[in-house]
This record gives sequence, C-alpha cells and structure tokens, in this order.
Amino acid sequence: MAGNSHDIKILNGLVEGLVDSADGYHQAALEAADDAYRAWFEARAGERRRLAEAFKAAVRERGGSPEEDRSILAKAQRAFRDVSHALLRSEVSMIDTIENGEEQLKARFERALADDALSATTKESIRRAYGEVRAGRDQTSALKRGLDARREADDPLYPK
Repeated sequence: MAGNSHDIKILNGLVEGLVDSADGYHQAALEAADDAYRAWFEARAGERRRLAEAFKAAVRERGGSPEEDRSILAKAQRAFRDVSHALLRSEVSMIDTIENGEEQLKARFERALADDALSATTKESIRRAYGEVRAGRDQTSALKRGLDARREADDPLYPK
C-alpha cells in the first residue's frame, strides 16, 4: 500500500468531491418544483454516485479504505445554499450553487490530472471520469444560461 498511498489519497479526494456533487444534485431534485428538473437532477446525482463507487473500488484495489463522509467544505456550502435559497427562492439560485460546486469538482479533477506523481493507471481512470464531470458541469451551465435568458425575457426589471 505504501507505493499506492498517493494514488489512494488523490482518489479519496475525488470520491469526496463526487459524493458532495451527488448530494447537491439530489438536494436540488428534492427542492425542484418542475418534474423535468427533478428527473435531470436525479440523473446527475446517479452519475456522480456511480463515479464515486468506481473510485472507491479503485481505492480498495490499491489497498486503501475509501472515503465515505462528505467534506467539511461541502457542509459549509450546503448551509450557505440553504440560507441563500431560503432568501432568494429561485431556480437560478439553486442552479448557481450547483454550478459553483461543479466548477470546484472540475478543478479537483484538473489538479489530479496535472499530478505527475500519480500512477499511469490511476491517471487514466481519472481522465475517463473527468470527461463525464466536465460534461455534467457544461450541462449545468447551459441550464443556468437558459434559466437566465427565460428570466430576462419575463422580467423587464432584470438587470442587464
């Protein structure tokens, strides 16, 4: 395991980020008023859980114990989201929070991919998962842009 300890540490950090992301999407699904959004959020949560489980298996294969808890940062972000969402009560504020979380997850993956100390097999696993993470982040951003455009069209007082 000593030779794998760096890979395990990085993989566990990514598991933590993926679990945080899945939880965020799931919470958004619970709060979504629209059935289509609810289904979309749950699908994203499922994708993140699947990736987290794959990375947990990779940690076990390398002799480590997978991360199971959400990060302290995610707990703080969730508390902030709950307060801001209670104040703003909008789909856009919910999507903003998710988009910010997805940006952070994408950055975690990019840092891992830039880590020259990772084994080639671990880096390849991360590279494959990164494509899904990036696509999910891009879809969330597109959804937010669509909501912003709809809100702008509906609200003559929308800041331009």
